[in-house]
Amino acid sequence: MNWKKYTIETTTDAEDILSEELSELGACGIELEDNVPLTEEELKGMFVDLPLDLSGDDGLAKVSFYAEDRGDGTISLGGDEPRVTDERTLLAEVREMLARVGAYCNIGTGNITVSETKNVDWENNWKAYWHAFAVDRVVIKPSWEDLSGDLLALAEEGAVVLDMDPGTAFGTGSHETTQLCIRALQKYLKPGDAVLDVGTGSGILAITACALGADRAFGTDLDEAAVGAAAENAERNGVADRITVVRGNLIDPAETDLKNRAGAEYDIVTANILAPVIIELQKTVADYMKPGAYFLASGILDVKEEEVKAAIVSNPMLEICETAHQGEWVGIVARKVSE
Repeated sequence: MNWKKYTIETTTDAEDILSEELSELGACGIELEDNVPLTEEELKGMFVDLPLDLSGDDGLAKVSFYAEDRGDGTISLGGDEPRVTDERTLLAEVREMLARVGAYCNIGTGNITVSETKNVDWENNWKAYWHAFAVDRVVIKPSWEDLSGDLLALAEEGAVVLDMDPGTAFGTGSHETTQLCIRALQKYLKPGDAVLDVGTGSGILAITACALGADRAFGTDLDEAAVGAAAENAERNGVADRITVVRGNLIDPAETDLKNRAGAEYDIVTANILAPVIIELQKTVADYMKPGAYFLASGILDVKEEEVKAAIVSNPMLEICETAHQGEWVGIVARKVSE
């Protein structure tokens, strides 16, 4: 399978915003390149066998994304509604998005270059660039590595240890949005809880929940690759008998079979997705929650925090309990009010 790679020259101020906007367009495999120095915590979560550029942050960045080259003059995009289009149309959409974002954020030159790559280039090579790390009392490690040092000591002290292999599905746990959800799970989840994980990706949040004592977890995702990756990771971590993952979209009114299969009466609902999807999900999420249950939402850029909070506040069935920040990302915990 061949892929087209599209690289946008931009700024570090705009890279996260552009990443979210591109995801909404259906872009696959988004990559960020910049000269922002890695923190000590980030370095602990990576294995780097290449020389690091220590020249310092120059404010410049590159944001790259992929689309499948179908070989017939068309390309395929993912997202909520996978679609086939042509390159000219895609580039017009990207330039329109850049103009919109550029109205309130410095996007730099916004120049776009196009190249070709093969699936293996980004499906497997990422494995060289991350290592085991901890999110408080949860240790996450690649399935192909063993623990050592401080992380081994944490495990020996009783920390939850997860073996994760996301494959082509989103979710190693290293991203700020996932860590916000994992910290919220450690705070709000009780032994025996039932968990609904919307946009489960690699299954990391559902698996974390079960490892922390949840009785069962039900995950949904639009990507078929996520269903397979989540099932494999659940098996690898010994919780496959407590996790169900299916392909589908819970916010689609037509997905009645999925809604019936998911059921209701959950103690925790997690959604590490995009702000616009969370805004839509909050309209119906209470239907799946017990009174007093918690909605853990992340994937929200700080520039969209107030918009998401306003949407949640407008729902009389939900009240915001907590807002957490990590980097430019926001996690919001809401509670279903008693009926």
